[in-house]
Amino acid sequence: MSTDDLLSRGTLSRLAPALRPAVDPAELRTRVVHFGLGAFHRAHQAVYTEQAAARSGEPWGITAVAPRSAGTVRALRDQDCLYSLTERRPDGHRTRVVGSVVGALAMGPDAKAVDALLADPEVTVVTLTVTEKGYHRSASTGGLDLMAGPVSADLAAGPDGPLTTVVARLAASLAARMRAGAPPLTVVSCDNMAGNGAVLARVVHDFVRASDWPDRSEILDRMAGAVAFPATVVDRIVPATGEADRATAAAALGVRDALAVTGEPYRQWVLEDSFTAPRPPWELDGALFVPDVTPYQLTKLRLLNGSHSALAHLGLAAGLTTIAETMATDWGERVVRALCAEVAPTLPAGGPDPVAYADDLVVRFRNPAMRHLLRQIGSDGSLKITERWLPALRELRAHHANTSVTTAAPVLELALAGWVHGTRPAGPADIEVPADPAAEALAACWTPATSPVETVRALLRVLGAADLADDDALTAAVADRLPALAAGRVEL
Repeated sequence: MSTDDLLSRGTLSRLAPALRPAVDPAELRTRVVHFGLGAFHRAHQAVYTEQAAARSGEPWGITAVAPRSAGTVRALRDQDCLYSLTERRPDGHRTRVVGSVVGALAMGPDAKAVDALLADPEVTVVTLTVTEKGYHRSASTGGLDLMAGPVSADLAAGPDGPLTTVVARLAASLAARMRAGAPPLTVVSCDNMAGNGAVLARVVHDFVRASDWPDRSEILDRMAGAVAFPATVVDRIVPATGEADRATAAAALGVRDALAVTGEPYRQWVLEDSFTAPRPPWELDGALFVPDVTPYQLTKLRLLNGSHSALAHLGLAAGLTTIAETMATDWGERVVRALCAEVAPTLPAGGPDPVAYADDLVVRFRNPAMRHLLRQIGSDGSLKITERWLPALRELRAHHANTSVTTAAPVLELALAGWVHGTRPAGPADIEVPADPAAEALAACWTPATSPVETVRALLRVLGAADLADDDALTAAVADRLPALAAGRVEL
C-alpha cells in the first residue's frame, strides 16, 4: 500500500465488494443536515441513513456540519466524505466503508452554505450530536442560559455576525427557512438527555425569543406548525479512534483512512413518531418508531449511561483505564447489576425489561475487543451525572423518606462518591483526569479547611442540586465512601 493511497471515490473500485458502501454515494443528494461531525454520528445515524437509502432506493444523503473542527471537515473532503467503520467483535473485526455523508461544512466559515441548505425545500431533516454542553442549558431553569458567554455573544452578533453556538446557528437558519416559506422540517436531537427533543425545542425557541429580530414572534408562530422536535434514544458504544484503529482499517481496506471509526456490534435507535416532513425510512435498518420514547429513553439513560458513568468514575479512582478492565475486577459486574436493580423502580412501564437489559450490558461492557477509555466516558461529568444519576436519586430518596431504610440508593451514592473523588484539583500524579467544563468551580470546592461533607455539599451546589446538598444523610453517605476510593478501593 502506497502512503499516497487515500480512501476516496477514486479508490473504491480497488476494494472488495464486501468493503464498499451499501449505496453509491454519487447517487445521493443532501436531504439531511447533521450538526456534529464526531465518531458517534458516523458510526450510528450515518449507518442507519445509508442502509435506509440502499434498501429504499431513495437518495438520502447527509451533509455534516462541524461546529468547531475545520480540520475534520478538510480531512473528510479529502476523502470525498468517505470513511470506514470497524465493528469490534469478540470473534474478529469487520470493516467496511460508509457512503451516506455527501458533504462536509465548517459551521463558522461555511455559515452561508449552512443557511442555504436549511432553507432548501429538499432538506427535510436536521439531526444533532453536539453533546449535552452544546445546548448551553441553565442549571436552574433548564432553558437556554442567556448569560453564558458564547450565547450572549451570539445574541449580540449582527445579522451577518459570526455565530459560535449550534443553538444560535440552528435558530438563525430555521428563522431564514420560516421567512422563505419553505416546507416543514424535523429537527432530531440524538444526544443523551432525558426529553432531548423538548430540550432542543426550548433552547432554540429561547434564542429566537431573546433575539432582537423584529419578526421573532412571527418566526415562533411559524415554527410551532412547521418544525417538529421529536425525542429519540440512540445507543452504540463508539470509543475514541486511536492509531491502532486506523492501522486496522488500513490493513482491511488496502488504503489509508484518516477518519476511521470503530464501534461495538450493538446499535439501537428509538424515535418519537412525530415527524412533520419526509424522512429516511430508518425502520428498514431496525430503527423503532414509537408514540412515546420515554420508557426507552429513561432505561437507556439511567441504566446504560448511568452504569457507564459509574464504572468510569469508580474505575478511574481504582487506577484503571478502560471499561473492559473494570468488568474484569471483582466489583465491575456487581456495580452494573446492582445499579440497574436499584434504579429499576424509577423507570416507567412499557420499556425494556431491566433484568434482561442488565444482562445485555454485562455482555457489551465485557467485549474484549472494545477499548473504551474511562477518561472519555467520564468527561463532562458535571453535565452527564445531572441527567444520568440525580433524577433517579431524588426519586429513590423521596420514596424511602418515610421508611426505616437507612440508605435509599447505596450504589448511586457510591457512584457519586467516585465522581466527587475525581473532582479534586489535579496533581502531578493524576494522569486520568476527565475534562469538565466546570473543572475550575469543582476544584475550588476542595480546600484544606473544608470537611469532606462540606466538600460534597459544595460540589452538589455547583451541579445546581441544592436540594441534595441540603440532604444530611446523602452527603454523609457520600463522604463516608471517599477514604476507600482515595485508597483505590471500590467497596459495594
